[in-house]
Amino acid sequence: MRNACGWGEALTLCKQALEQAEPWRPQPRAPLRWARPEDLPALVALLADDELGARRENPAQLQPYAKAWAAIARDPRHGVLVLEQEGELRGMLQFSELPGLSQCGQWRAQIESVRVARAHRSQGLGRQLVLEALRLAAAQGCGLAQLTTDTRRPAAQRFYERLGFVASHAGMKQMLAADRATARSA
Repeated sequence: MRNACGWGEALTLCKQALEQAEPWRPQPRAPLRWARPEDLPALVALLADDELGARRENPAQLQPYAKAWAAIARDPRHGVLVLEQEGELRGMLQFSELPGLSQCGQWRAQIESVRVARAHRSQGLGRQLVLEALRLAAAQGCGLAQLTTDTRRPAAQRFYERLGFVASHAGMKQMLAADRATARSA
């Protein structure tokens, strides 16, 4: 059974993690910025704002998301980039820098959870988010950027190809917990 967690508790957890974090990377160009603790409900709403996310996300239960956000905020190699317009979060992506032994020890940027609010899709916001993530990755010395896209989203694959990504590897996943309630939250 999932633990209940109110928004106040989630916000406190996120703020504590942010206080422990060190400054870590160049600032994104406006209207993009790094997510703040108070953005959490809007981030979860963005994650749930499509047919796949609606089945796997739970905006009514913020505690697991707050724990994950706190872990992201504490680690200087991770962040959630958001696009804000008119006081509304309209897009997001999760950004991580990963060391790698292959390719002569090359660092890579991992881009995940790219979302644009349904009402604002096809307006160039996703492109703006991804291009800024690529700029930040290059500024941090990453030699490549990688992402996966769900095979049930062919339009997303075409979008990434237009941005220069190449389907060079087959991504595979295996669920390790029978359900999300038993899986570890950050």
